Amino acid sequence: MSEAEVLFEVRDGLGLITLNRPRAINALNHSMSLAITAALRSWATDPAIRTVAIVGAGERGLCAGGDIVAIHRDAKAINDGGPGAPAPLGTAAAAFWRDEYLLNELIDSYPKPYVAVMDGIVMGGGVGVSAHGSHRIVTERSQIGMPEVGIGFVPDVGGTYLLSHAPGELGTHVALTTARMGAGDAIAAGFADTFVPAADLPALLDALRTTPADEAIARFATAAPESELAAQRDWIDPCYAADTVEGIVDALRAADSPEATKAAEDLLAKSPRALKATLRALREARDRTLAEALQVEFRITVAALSTHDLAEGIRAQVIDKDRSPRWSPATLDEVTAAQVDAYFAPLGAHELGLPA
Repeated sequence: MSEAEVLFEVRDGLGLITLNRPRAINALNHSMSLAITAALRSWATDPAIRTVAIVGAGERGLCAGGDIVAIHRDAKAINDGGPGAPAPLGTAAAAFWRDEYLLNELIDSYPKPYVAVMDGIVMGGGVGVSAHGSHRIVTERSQIGMPEVGIGFVPDVGGTYLLSHAPGELGTHVALTTARMGAGDAIAAGFADTFVPAADLPALLDALRTTPADEAIARFATAAPESELAAQRDWIDPCYAADTVEGIVDALRAADSPEATKAAEDLLAKSPRALKATLRALREARDRTLAEALQVEFRITVAALSTHDLAEGIRAQVIDKDRSPRWSPATLDEVTAAQVDAYFAPLGAHELGLPA
């Protein structure tokens, strides 16, 4: 009998969630999201549970993101067309996203301390089950990011909210280039709170069994590394201030900085359509709550299933692994306003349905 993909354990006053797919760096799927939601709802009213914590099995990371191979199947079926092609809202991917985003909001509003141990790789969906928690721990091994535009997608799981509320334009840079954040970067950008050395994590989890979360974490917290990204805000903030991707590229190319030149190159390798939709989503999310941002993200992700770029991006990065996606449209100037607007189209009775 195969072992469960999520393990749940009660250790005195601690409810411990362990994502248990170490070979896949604990990639999140629909059944895992539903199981975590059920446990959190049960523990929320259990007086014996004072604190909840989430960790990843293995040594590689908390969670590498969502199960994008399954998403590729739905996107490819829609793009291939034919009489058996599914409607985007009727796909397994849409059902997964709906429940995943509801879980993200539940974590954000959870009534008890929710301690996310963001050790190792934490990408995409892994950010969704950690960075909305009340207590977010990073280590010297943390590598955190939102790599969605690299597969023709748009940051989701509340990523547009987190990125848009980062200081200055740090979030815009991370989103459009898919830059990874180390521990200091993640704290500076508002994705994490506290640095704890990886060697102290077992002792921290043990302390959380009987000690209030704030007190237990303070016992093991140490000074975080300096943020390399924050140190580059002198060019990041002005270059990413434009409200068009083309304007950002021009500013990056004109900046007297090798890092800015590389950022322009990284950005231009991504899906032009996804870049433009992402920038719009980030700008609009600045004035939204997390719940409001998640509702817009659900519109965006459902719409993305019908685009060539999502299927093509996953093919290039994960299926064939040739790392040579053929985007359509191929350039920024070929992307139309209507193509960007399509990501934000209301879903009527099928909206995510979170209260404003």
